[in-house]
Amino acid sequence: MSYNTFGRVFRFTTWGESHGPALGAVVDGCPAGLSLSEADIQPWLDRRRPGTSRFTTQRREPDEVRILSGVFEGRTTGTPISLMIENVDQRSKDYGEVALAYRPGHADYAYDAKYGFRDYRGGGRSSARETAARVAAGAVARKVIPQVRIRAWVEAIGGDAVDPAAFDDAAIDENPFFCPDRAAAARWEVLVDAARKAGSSLGAVVTCEATGVPAGWGAPLYAKLDSELAAAIMSINAVKGVEIGDGFAAAALSGEANADAMRPGGTDAAGPRFLANHAGGIAGGIATGQPIRVRAAFKPTSSILTPVETITRDGAATEIATRGRHDPCVGIRGVPVVEAMMALVLADQALLHRAQMG
Repeated sequence: MSYNTFGRVFRFTTWGESHGPALGAVVDGCPAGLSLSEADIQPWLDRRRPGTSRFTTQRREPDEVRILSGVFEGRTTGTPISLMIENVDQRSKDYGEVALAYRPGHADYAYDAKYGFRDYRGGGRSSARETAARVAAGAVARKVIPQVRIRAWVEAIGGDAVDPAAFDDAAIDENPFFCPDRAAAARWEVLVDAARKAGSSLGAVVTCEATGVPAGWGAPLYAKLDSELAAAIMSINAVKGVEIGDGFAAAALSGEANADAMRPGGTDAAGPRFLANHAGGIAGGIATGQPIRVRAAFKPTSSILTPVETITRDGAATEIATRGRHDPCVGIRGVPVVEAMMALVLADQALLHRAQMG
């Protein structure tokens, strides 16, 4: 049994490996009649594409997407949409040592323990390269929920966080870090450069917010909107923590401090005006109509030039320093991936809501 598919009504399956000939996704359950072309998908892939600055991996992949099925005369047909992205800049020779020994923090040992065999070239399916397929599928999902705006940014790198008072949405697209604080972006240039030159890496926190989600999307208990989001974001390579709304910080609050107080007169005449959003726009697994906010913690990239103690496949003690081209901070390019997973979950929940409520 293999788990490469996510979603209930709007479902997608990713396929392919980091150093295989291509990778991609099959999207099923997309409603018919939506306008869709490669030009609708490519801008989102370009935001994730490697080699766009010295702060990301220098692997040169154009990440040009092709739609192979499910679209006719520029509109979705309701049948499976197959998306393909070719790999054109593999350097498998860089992974000769990885074939013999495990990278600590990476999935090398875990894959070997499960399958007794692994694709060591860039990590195969465990590589962040797989997330390109998610971004392509997420672009299709956005077509299902055009009323929703999804925006993510990097909140912190290496423990250095943005100043909330300096938040500027326009700044997110002006620097290579997706950073909403220009002063923090300048500091991060020095920080990430130092890690890269030292052969090390840094972790990051990515925040994602979705606005325009109507009250009512989601479901109680086993299809909760927040549990689906948590599973989707946690499935991203290198993510080790997910928070909805205040997350762990809520555990330090009193009941009255954590309450999202309500008053009459919201944007929806039948709904309330909320005085806070500690819950991240979700209560009881169902959207409240407030902005949905999720935070994801990305661990430092495991493939580093700094030697680390490990063992060989035969169990002998050794050290490994991973050659090749790797992100000094994988969380930077995680921004469009988190957005894509948010879109995929919301599209699925929108269709689930329509199926149940009409």
